[in-house]
Parts: sequence; C-alpha cells; structure tokens
Amino acid sequence: MGRTEQGITPSTKGKNRRFFPFYSPSPAHYFFSKKSSPARSSANSTPKRFFKRPFPPPSPAKHIKAVLARRHGSVKPNERRFRREVKPRPAAGLDKSFGFSKHFGNKYELGEEVGRGHFGYTCSAKFKKGELKGQQVAVKVIPKAKMTTAIAIEDVRREVKILRALTGHNNLVKFYDAYEDNDNVYIVMELCEGGELLDRILSRGGKYTEDDAKAVMIQILNVVAFCHLQDERLNDIVGSAYYVAPEVLHRSYSAEADVWSIGVIAYILLCGSRPFWARTESGIFRAVLKADPSFDEAPWPSLSCEARDFVKRLLNKDPRKRLTAAQALSHPWIRNSNDITVPLDILIFKLMKAYMRSSSLRKAALRALSKTLTVDELFYLREQFALLEPNKNGTISLENIKAALMKTSTRCYEGVSHSRFPIIS
Repeated sequence: MGRTEQGITPSTKGKNRRFFPFYSPSPAHYFFSKKSSPARSSANSTPKRFFKRPFPPPSPAKHIKAVLARRHGSVKPNERRFRREVKPRPAAGLDKSFGFSKHFGNKYELGEEVGRGHFGYTCSAKFKKGELKGQQVAVKVIPKAKMTTAIAIEDVRREVKILRALTGHNNLVKFYDAYEDNDNVYIVMELCEGGELLDRILSRGGKYTEDDAKAVMIQILNVVAFCHLQDERLNDIVGSAYYVAPEVLHRSYSAEADVWSIGVIAYILLCGSRPFWARTESGIFRAVLKADPSFDEAPWPSLSCEARDFVKRLLNKDPRKRLTAAQALSHPWIRNSNDITVPLDILIFKLMKAYMRSSSLRKAALRALSKTLTVDELFYLREQFALLEPNKNGTISLENIKAALMKTSTRCYEGVSHSRFPIIS
C-alpha cells in the first residue's frame, strides 16, 4: 500500500515468514494439460482421451468437515441417514470427569431449549434460590455421550477455562459456573435475548446507518482487542464459511483472522449483503481466497470514504497488512465517534520484541522510517505509549509493561527484556 504501511509494518517484516510458506489447497501438480495429460504420456491409456480443462481445485470444505467430524467423533455425512437413530458409543478408556460441581439441579431450574449446535444444545434456566432467585440464565448442555475422542473432551475443558479467564469484560457474555453429572456438562452463562444480527439488519431495511454500525463495531473491536492479549498461534480450521479468513483455510493463522471476520460483519452491516458468496461452501472458500469484495454497487458510493477505507483495511487478504483490533479503533471512521478509548494492543509487544532483536542497521532504518508516520499512525502509537504508563523520564521499563498487562490481560507476556524504549515524538 502506501505511506500508511511504511510506518507501521517495517518492524514486523522479520516475522513475515511466520505466515509462510502457505501450502496451496490446489497444488499445480494436480492439474493436467494437453501436453502432460496421462492419455498422452501413458501407452496404456485410452486413445484420444485427454482433459480439455484442468481439474477443479480440491474443496477446502471437505477437509473442514472431515476435521470437525474427527474432532467431535461424528459419523461421516453419507453415513448419517443410515445411523441417525444410533447413539454414539462411549470410547473405552476416556476420562470424562471434569472436576466441576455436581449440584446443578440444586441451584438451577432448567427450562426450554432455545438453540442447538453441532456438539450440544442451549436451554433457558432460572436460579432456584439466593439473591438471584428467579433470574434467567442460559445453560449450554453438552452430552458426554458425544465426547468420543480425547480432543472433544479437551475442547470442553478449554471452553470453560476461556470463559473463566475472560469473564468480567462489559461486552462479553457473563459466565457463572460449570457443572456436570454422569450424562452431561452444564455451562451456565448470561442469557442474551437480543436475537440474531441478520434479523436486526432485516428489521432496519436491509442495512445499518453508519452511526449504528459504528456502535456495533466499537463493542466488537473492544472485546476482540481484549481477547487478543491472551491469544496464541492456532492451526485448526473452525468457524462459519462466510466469515473465515484466507489464512485459516491455509491452517496457519493467528489473531489477525478475527479481524477479518469483523470486517465481514462491518461489510454486512453497512450494505446488507455478504462480501463473499457462492451457492456452495466450496465456492465461498474459493471466493475468500481469490475474489475481492465489491465496493462499487449501492449503497457503497453513497457511504463515507472513511467507512469504505475502514472495511477495506479489515478485509486485506494479507494478514500482515490487516489492521489489528486496537488499530481499527484508532481509524478515523471510528475515532471520530464520542468516548472512544483505544485499548492496549498485543502488536505493540511483538513490535518491541522484534525491535530489541534487530541489528543496529535495522534499528537505524526504523528510526528513519518513523519520520514518515502519518497523523493516524502517530495517534495510535501515542495512545499505546500512554497505556504503558511511561516513567517521568519518557521511558518504558519492564515494570511498566507488567503493570499494564496486569490491568488488561489474564496472563503475563513472556520474552520482554529489561531494555527501555524512548518515547516516539
């Protein structure tokens, strides 16, 4: 891109290789041309038989479905019609004891089902006693009979661990507790009755106004920035096809994939349609990998330039050039709203770590490039510097970093040395 990226991304170039090499979902050696087709290279092939067009690339959807099936111990899609009534048999030797409280029925009265997913279902419930007596909650019920693999059991443990770690944020669903009995695990959370976002969009005539879309974006970005402070590198292919980032399909991704999904939501909010669409799941994945979202059709020409730029920066196919959640909150389209507080960005710690490991020549080059920073980039960096609560002499120590992380993170960031960092003026 232009000047904008020159100021922010040079420090991350040393880490570019963490996203590559991507393996292609459609390797070139799978394609047959007329010259290299088996018909012409094999003496035993059928005469005059050759492929006029290359085979279509393998479907990422098949791989994703296979991964999910193995993960949750599900039967194959083409076997379901024959085995629909057969309950999954518990695998021998699996420990399905989680150490959760066994007294769910003493505290909650389970109500009707309100939703169902691949691995469980959700019901409404009420507190039976105490100060919260009568208050409604949501209970996710996960049958132990479906936990037929060690991975599935670990998924449940991790889900509860994450909910415990992230509880307390204003924009995150409140977690109460987890219970279990011989048959199920019960995860008790705040009941959210706002309905589906797509239903809200339809009720508003097919799209949100820019101001209303900003309000939604601010909440989502704040939550994601908070979550990214506890993030780690991932390689599982999970999520809905419409929102999946390109790098997720390559099974090498990190926190940037969440920002892509936010970009998809922003696109839908502002224009009422999906940025990537096809009739099949495989077609959606190909569109995500190859196609660019359209900003030419209505209502995009009538929206502000800042709104279009915001969405484009979130839907950048290169995760290294994509905005972080905190950077998105620093974008002019968002920043012009009232009472915007930019949260601490995990990227800042990665950049500092990369800078400390750089050679003297690279550090000198980065200092020279810092003179080309734009107003928006300077705003973001100054906000991040202030959040680290620098000392009076204009430096940041390890103690400053630890204190900042204790306020916003559920774990300490490792690998930061005792070096000090001069203020960016």
